[in-house]
Amino acid sequence: MSVSIFDSFLTTPESIAVFDDAAVVDAMFRFEAALARAQAEEGLIPAAAASAIAGVCKAELYDIPALITAGRRAGSLAIPLVKELTRTVALYDAEAARHVHWGSTSQDVIDSAMALVTRDALRLLDDELQTLCAHLLALAGDHLATPVLARTLMQPAQVTSFGFKLAGWLAPLVRARASLRAAAARALQLQLGGAVGTLSVMKDQGAAVATRVAAQLGLKVADAAWHTQRDEWVRLGLEVAVLTGSLGKLATDLSLMAQGEIAELAEPSGNGRGGSSAMPHKRNPVSAMIALAAARRTPQHAAALLSCMDQQHERGLGNWQAELAEWPPLFLSAHGALQALNQAFAGLSVDRARMRRNIDALQGLVFAESASSNLAGAIGRPAAHALLERLTVRVSAEGRPLDALLLDAVQADPQLAAHVDQQHLATLFDPAAALAPARRLAEDQLARLRSTMVELDATHPFREQ
Repeated sequence: MSVSIFDSFLTTPESIAVFDDAAVVDAMFRFEAALARAQAEEGLIPAAAASAIAGVCKAELYDIPALITAGRRAGSLAIPLVKELTRTVALYDAEAARHVHWGSTSQDVIDSAMALVTRDALRLLDDELQTLCAHLLALAGDHLATPVLARTLMQPAQVTSFGFKLAGWLAPLVRARASLRAAAARALQLQLGGAVGTLSVMKDQGAAVATRVAAQLGLKVADAAWHTQRDEWVRLGLEVAVLTGSLGKLATDLSLMAQGEIAELAEPSGNGRGGSSAMPHKRNPVSAMIALAAARRTPQHAAALLSCMDQQHERGLGNWQAELAEWPPLFLSAHGALQALNQAFAGLSVDRARMRRNIDALQGLVFAESASSNLAGAIGRPAAHALLERLTVRVSAEGRPLDALLLDAVQADPQLAAHVDQQHLATLFDPAAALAPARRLAEDQLARLRSTMVELDATHPFREQ
């Protein structure tokens, strides 16, 4: 397929090649060759005819741009492809040419070809996901004890573990990897139904032929033709969309933490990466940018897939054709985002000292909830909450840290002084101690994620079969 210069900027050469015109046409010819061989094995066509047909089912023998041009006039790429295949077979064996595409229909060829190239696209996604998950898992393990600000509604909230935050980025990607495999196991099906899905031309041998074709192509045998039953296929596309959304969330956090005023993370730089044409000091998060662009574009493609499901009767008019056009961009965007984020996390800079300075700059305000809970045992929750509210206002007004103001308040109140352990109160303002709950949760979560990743890494469902 051809993509604009701006599309290619946001994806990868590998994913473009998967859906390239030549790759799709080659997959269509693979279907035709497998169909002929299967029909010969079932005695429906002569073995010599199958051999003649399969022998010229090679994309490089044909003028692909001419096929595409003819396909626009015919309404389907399969029509000129089958016509040219028949003509080419007839050059060598006129009798064999009578058996080309026998009992099949245009949508059988194209849907099966799309299943084949989609499997290749899923392999690319799975490989990049494996790498990105490994990066995140390693970083999370290294930063379980690294305190960092958790932020809610774009404001500092509490102290958490950076490892816990990384586990939160990792978990949906591990789930996405498993979900893509499950959806693909259902959706990567052979399409073979003939004119109206009944395989009527092949009579009682239709099911046996379908089984043989599916085995040759490494596709699932469908329960029945799915010409206008697009549910499993669309679910697969939507899983790719959900993955891209998760990548967008990760990229959002990465870009925010890489802002100069925050400066807790930084993407790799050098060799022109992330530079500015005007400002030499800039270190732009280009990986996050690509992933965010993918996340912005994907919902429209996902919505288009859903809107194409109301296909008419036994063959869709316009909606199937629209679905075909919307399908590749989902995968191109997802792969571009994954590869970009892998480049970022392969050399991500984590500034622990800056994370700590950002915490300290808030003068203890992010520990207010813990302090309030501690005081509640002595004076009750409402009174403790009200006291901390008053003290947090004074932090800004007086420029004194919250822990110092709170210690003064405790010492000035006989009831608090008698019931509050002032030494323990001081530990509530220690970032290393504050992250302990997050660390425990992260350790448990990472153990489960690591186990799932080992299981996923042990199999390779999208390899050529």
